[in-house]
Amino acid sequence: MDTQTRHALKGDKFAQATQSSVTWLSGHRSGVVRTTLIVAAVVVVLGGLLGFRAWRSVSADEALGAALDTYSSPLAEPGAPQMKGVYATSAERSKAANQQFASVADQYRWLPQAAKAHYFAGVTYAELGQNGPAETELKKASESWDRGVANLAKLALAGLYHQSGRDQEAIDLYNGLIAKPSITVSAAAAQLDLADLYAATGKQDQARALWARVKDTDKDGAAGSIASQKLSSNNQ
Repeated sequence: MDTQTRHALKGDKFAQATQSSVTWLSGHRSGVVRTTLIVAAVVVVLGGLLGFRAWRSVSADEALGAALDTYSSPLAEPGAPQMKGVYATSAERSKAANQQFASVADQYRWLPQAAKAHYFAGVTYAELGQNGPAETELKKASESWDRGVANLAKLALAGLYHQSGRDQEAIDLYNGLIAKPSITVSAAAAQLDLADLYAATGKQDQARALWARVKDTDKDGAAGSIASQKLSSNNQ
């Protein structure tokens, strides 16, 4: 078969394929148009949702930042005149911040900022002596996909349980944190808190064993230094 013939056949096949495609499109024109419009609509909706989420995320950051600013506001010096943004007592400051944190958690519940707001709402509730709401908020934060936030909440929750006499629940949380630490809560930090719980409940041998372990595993760190001091003072 010569070159000219091959080219001609290829051209015929291309023409046939093109004609076939055109025929198919002609017969399915309404379906193709409908599918195209649906795909375009989905793209527009997804783009709008992503844009809306980004806008909401910025708003959530701003609201959470404002609440944190309140929580870190200065306290008035004794006898000093009242000033805007300065709180007379830490309880007054915690109450104001708590309201803001609770609002952020409620308004932005599907965003990552909500978990952080739940954590700080729980902490401020605890500072105000409202253990029930504190536990509720800390539990919500402890379920966050962000292990850093979740572990902070679990650590605070363990402390709350210990204060309310629910030591076994606190111990379980501490052991969970030791097994799965994070950047925000190291295994050594959880071990130190657990050792303090043991010491406070008369379990000195278990406390000393934990302090010794932290001292050996964190020889040059802050946790190791604290454990060494605990061991020295406990042996006196």
